[in-house]
Amino acid sequence: MGDTNLVPSIKESEIQDNAMRSVRVKGKPILLVRKGNQVFGVSNRCPHMGCGFEGGILRDYLIMCPCHGWKFDIRTGKYEENEATMLETYRCIIQNGKIYIEIKNK
Repeated sequence: MGDTNLVPSIKESEIQDNAMRSVRVKGKPILLVRKGNQVFGVSNRCPHMGCGFEGGILRDYLIMCPCHGWKFDIRTGKYEENEATMLETYRCIIQNGKIYIEIKNK
């Protein structure tokens, strides 16, 4: 692939449109969300109390935490009520039927 920061995760066929799928890549809990031909990746831990998002509600581009209702934009990671609170986001690409997630080296 040429970009060493792109890590393979699941097959494209394993996540349907408007669906969520939790994965763990390089020890990081990541929630993948598919919208049409795009896949978005966000941290799968709410910064409020650490709840996972996989049981939450997805409406348009907002994911709502199942524990306390906090809503985040999957495109930017911003919390709806205070943009200073953010989820970590991960760039995802689909190539050769597989979803790759960019994990930035710190």
